[in-house]
Amino acid sequence: AFAGGMYAFPGGTVDRRDADHATAWAGPSAADWAARLSCSESEARALVCAAVRETFEESGVLLAGATAASVVDDTTGEGWERDRAALVDKSLAFADLLDQRGLVLRTDLLAAWAHWITPEFEPRRYDTRFFVAAMPPGQRTRDVSGEADAETWMRPQDALAGVDGGTMAMLPPTYITIAEMGRFDTAADAIAAADGRAVTTVVPGVEIIDGEGFLTVSDELPP
Repeated sequence: AFAGGMYAFPGGTVDRRDADHATAWAGPSAADWAARLSCSESEARALVCAAVRETFEESGVLLAGATAASVVDDTTGEGWERDRAALVDKSLAFADLLDQRGLVLRTDLLAAWAHWITPEFEPRRYDTRFFVAAMPPGQRTRDVSGEADAETWMRPQDALAGVDGGTMAMLPPTYITIAEMGRFDTAADAIAAADGRAVTTVVPGVEIIDGEGFLTVSDELPP
């Protein structure tokens, strides 16, 4: 498994079936997202769908609703669990799930935060986008099982303390993103900050100091 034993945000791969599907969409358009993410419109659709899909797969939280102003209020039912499992095993595309349930993708509840690419010296490289969103008020979700050994909700400060204290492990992009989230008092504050934040591509390098390798990223990170 990728990053086994590490604490990580919900996430996974883009599903190309979502790229050119005419998904019911509320909020910034695919063109707006393409400009924000510096990619094509089809890639933007696939990235946004992947962010919402993976969040649902791994936490049960769904940023979609019957209308452009609503969200699903309960994803605890067995029907939802069957759909979630079908997304996980890829027998169902996320865009098709939205169509079948008559749901609108709430892209206005999502904000782009960062873009990391694995260092060039790594044998396997990943191109990863980070998004932020708030838990929809009142939405009921169930504990889900999947690739992770466990899932948890925690404050950024507690997550950082766990890593610093040696009881948790994270890859650098996760740790740095959580540290950035820790600057804000509320999720709403973080989302508001995302709107004016430059989404620069971060490709860490390595610097040898006293015979030990250190990742270098500071000059690329937005303030």
